[in-house]
Amino acid sequence: MAPSEPETPERNTPSVEAAFQAAPPELIAEILDGELHISPHPARPQLNAMSNLVPLLGMPFMFGKGGPGGWVILHLPEMHLGPRPDKLVPDLAGWTRERLPDAIGGEDSPAHFDLAPDWVCEILSEHTRRIDRVQKMHIYAREGVRHVWQVDPRARTLDIFWLQESRWLLVHSLAGEERVRAEPFDAIELELALVWSE
Repeated sequence: MAPSEPETPERNTPSVEAAFQAAPPELIAEILDGELHISPHPARPQLNAMSNLVPLLGMPFMFGKGGPGGWVILHLPEMHLGPRPDKLVPDLAGWTRERLPDAIGGEDSPAHFDLAPDWVCEILSEHTRRIDRVQKMHIYAREGVRHVWQVDPRARTLDIFWLQESRWLLVHSLAGEERVRAEPFDAIELELALVWSE
C-alpha cells in the first residue's frame, strides 16, 4: 500500500476571503500564504519615491521617450498568483508588452492580474518591510518573477535582486545620489537623486 501524501493545509479559508473582501478601501489588503495582511496606503516618503519612479521609468520604457519602450508599468496592481491564489499588491509592477499585450482588457476583464510580472518594485516602510522582504519574495520566486527592486526612501537605498535557479541573488546595493544602470531597465541611466527628490 502506497504511503498517503500529507494533506495540504487549507488556504484562503472563507473567513480570510471574507475579511479580504471587507477591507476598507483606505487600506491595502493582501493574502499571503493563506494569511490576511492589512497595511495602510504608502506614507509620504514611500508615495514620493513611487511617484518619482513612475515617470522616470514610464517615459523611456512605457512610451519609448528616450528609451526602448516595450513595457507596461502599473502602480499598486492587485495580483492573484498561484493555485489557491496569494493576493498581492506590489507598489509597482512591470510586464513586457509581449507577455501582456492587452493591459487594459475588456469590460468583462477582472480588476486583478493573474499573470506574474517580469519586475516588481516594493517601497519599504516600517509597516511592510517584513512581508516585502520575506513573504512576498518567496511568492515572487515561486511564480518566476525575474527582477525585484527594494527601495528604502528613508535610507535612500535601492537593492536589486535577480532570480537565479529559484533563488534570489542580490546583484546591486545602491545608495544616495548614484547614477546607475539597474536591470531590467539598464538601457538608460537612472539618477537615484531624482527618486528621492521632493
